[in-house]
Amino acid sequence: MNEHLSAIVDEATPEDAWNALAIDDDAVLVDVRSRPEWSFAGMPDLSELGREVWTVEWQTWPDMTQNLGFLTDLDAQMGEEVPSRMFFLCRAGPRSLAAARATAKQLHARGINVHITNVAEGFEGAQNDSGQRGKLNGWKAAGLPWRQS
Repeated sequence: MNEHLSAIVDEATPEDAWNALAIDDDAVLVDVRSRPEWSFAGMPDLSELGREVWTVEWQTWPDMTQNLGFLTDLDAQMGEEVPSRMFFLCRAGPRSLAAARATAKQLHARGINVHITNVAEGFEGAQNDSGQRGKLNGWKAAGLPWRQS
């Protein structure tokens, strides 16, 4: 079953995700990081595309337990309009991949076909040799629009 789910969730670089969001008005970006990460590390900024990032925690801070209401929260964001494509983003990629797979499984079970993509490098990317994020890869390092509160 996991192999099947992996096959229906593809991955993209932050640049490829941005380019796809720019040309597909029906695509959405779902940031699955925790509330403190959104506040302190910043958020992707889709304002020049005329859109907002959907924020749905996959895990909750401070203990980083899985948000058991994730799929319900995501459904609330969707409302009646299911997007044609969903990009999932976290700090470096693993949490968003898990969230993307869970979403793919739920939507597939409901007979809903959505192109689901994990943003592989995430918002801050991997740590460099000094233990810093946001310098090697990821949304920030790619120079894509972002903001901090």
